[in-house]
Amino acid sequence: MADDDFPEVTGLVLAAGLGRRMGGPKAELVVDGERLMDRAVRLLEEAGCDPVIVVGQASFAYPEALVFHNEDPEDGLRSSLQIGVEAADGCGPGIVAVMLVDQPGLTVEGTRSVVSAWRPGRVSVGTIEGRRVHPVVMAIDEWHEALSLAGPDEGARRFLASHPDLVDEIEVPGVATDLDTPEDLRRFVESRLP
Repeated sequence: MADDDFPEVTGLVLAAGLGRRMGGPKAELVVDGERLMDRAVRLLEEAGCDPVIVVGQASFAYPEALVFHNEDPEDGLRSSLQIGVEAADGCGPGIVAVMLVDQPGLTVEGTRSVVSAWRPGRVSVGTIEGRRVHPVVMAIDEWHEALSLAGPDEGARRFLASHPDLVDEIEVPGVATDLDTPEDLRRFVESRLP
């Protein structure tokens, strides 16, 4: 897939969260007949990411992807991002597209647009109606810097805020929904009913 219009990118799905507000891990939730975990991996694969890495809890079964376990998911999002970035640093191209497992309103088309928009020295971020969503795509060195700035339950937020001049926001189709609670899930499912 390497050409000048589409970079080689490692996909990274963060899926080790405990889902306390949801009542259990969100990776295993089924929406539209598909586990959120499987959906996130599929979006990155169909967007051209290779390899795709999953960081999840040790007790889960995952689809065909490079799986790394977060033995301490209670440490927050940053701990999973650290595991994933270190894995990506050792097994793929130096560009990483990070996807969270709890955004079922994203599309393959949108994911591919954000991945293909990445350019050296830049950060590409999906937006839906002006709200930032995933994936977030940047070079491995920038991900390491993001980790150095992140709080325990943060990813790239502080890095993006401190480097607004590097960020290319890519407007994409979809629904900007994070599933954090059963009410979020209910509203999302109902919004898709005819």
